[in-house]
Amino acid sequence: MTSFKYAAKKPTGQTVEGTIQADDKGAAVAELRRQNMTVLKLEAASGGGGGATKLNLNFSFGGKKGPSISSDDLVLFTRQLSTMVGAGLALLESIDVLGSQAERPGLKQACEKIGAELRAGSDLSTAMETCPKAFAPLYVSMVRAGEASGQMDVILERLADYLEASQSLKREIKAAMTYPVISLVLVIGITAFLMLGVVPTFKQVFEGLGSELPALTQFTLGSSQWLKENWMVVLGAGFGSFAAFKALKKTPKGALAWDHFTLRAPVFGQIVRKIALARFARTFATLIRSGVPIMATLDIVGETSGNLVVTNAVNAAKDSVRNGQLLSDPLSASKVFPPMVTRMIAIGERTGALEQLLEKIAEFYDAQVKAAIKSLTSLIEPLLITFMGVIVGGVVLSVFLPILDVVGKLSSSS
Repeated sequence: MTSFKYAAKKPTGQTVEGTIQADDKGAAVAELRRQNMTVLKLEAASGGGGGATKLNLNFSFGGKKGPSISSDDLVLFTRQLSTMVGAGLALLESIDVLGSQAERPGLKQACEKIGAELRAGSDLSTAMETCPKAFAPLYVSMVRAGEASGQMDVILERLADYLEASQSLKREIKAAMTYPVISLVLVIGITAFLMLGVVPTFKQVFEGLGSELPALTQFTLGSSQWLKENWMVVLGAGFGSFAAFKALKKTPKGALAWDHFTLRAPVFGQIVRKIALARFARTFATLIRSGVPIMATLDIVGETSGNLVVTNAVNAAKDSVRNGQLLSDPLSASKVFPPMVTRMIAIGERTGALEQLLEKIAEFYDAQVKAAIKSLTSLIEPLLITFMGVIVGGVVLSVFLPILDVVGKLSSSS
């Protein structure tokens, strides 16, 4: 048995410090959680009173270097590594096997780099830190928690489940938005073809009729002529606006303003909010269940929320938790999180079942996102069809109105 020093938070919000006897760090974390306490810090004290080995779950990178791995490859890599480690295969041998069978260069290079670090005596989490483009802070912290608890295969399996759930949500969103985007591109392309390629050919015909053209036809011809003369200006303005928007989003104030807008935008704002909440809850639940202390968890959750407004709210909550408050109190005061979320978190803190309630929140918002996207797609489809009909029908009608007018005059004169 080993003696561990800890700092933890009781359900009442009181921060306590003490020591606990356990076989390893994972058992110590599990025992504290059984006592309905949230672990803030855990240190393994040495027997002679000299020094302590800290359960370090923080991480810092010197830059985004090293190979990158696609999301699909990362899920497969994690699942296979979990299976091999669970079957008793040595960690280094497992990495070598995965690297040798990798089909894409990114995964192969990452496995080779990790293998080299392991042979040099590094832990797996430390080795993965050398490939920050492949392994995000969340991934590294969970692997480190698995090393501390001695449950690497279990942690990797949970990590694979987390990655698969995140990928599933992304695929749902991508699939739902593919049709509207393609339809909008077709509308723009057809309109450009009619205005630049078809309408100008009728101009000389209309001028030869010698009669006053209908207002709709005059407007269409004028618009066509203007687009033909200024199409480079239009394209330049479009690309320039897009580049300016991207540059503005890279600034702290611009990114925060955009995230505020996306949360408050009509129709889409609710979907963005639900996606952020689902990601927040799933990440939080996965890290807490894996035994990562709450302060390290909040660091990661804030960075992976995908929205600066949510990130700022989580960072503010982190400061409050460090000062002895319950997590639910600052989250509720931020007005970013709905009452249902903050109340369920409060119940989880009081009962010691925080991860279970967070998983329920994630499942709830996943279902909400899928339903909202399906509803939005059903709404967008008829709107795009109507828009296309109005644009194309308007151009066609403006072309045929003078012809119909001439035919009517000829019929009446005969």
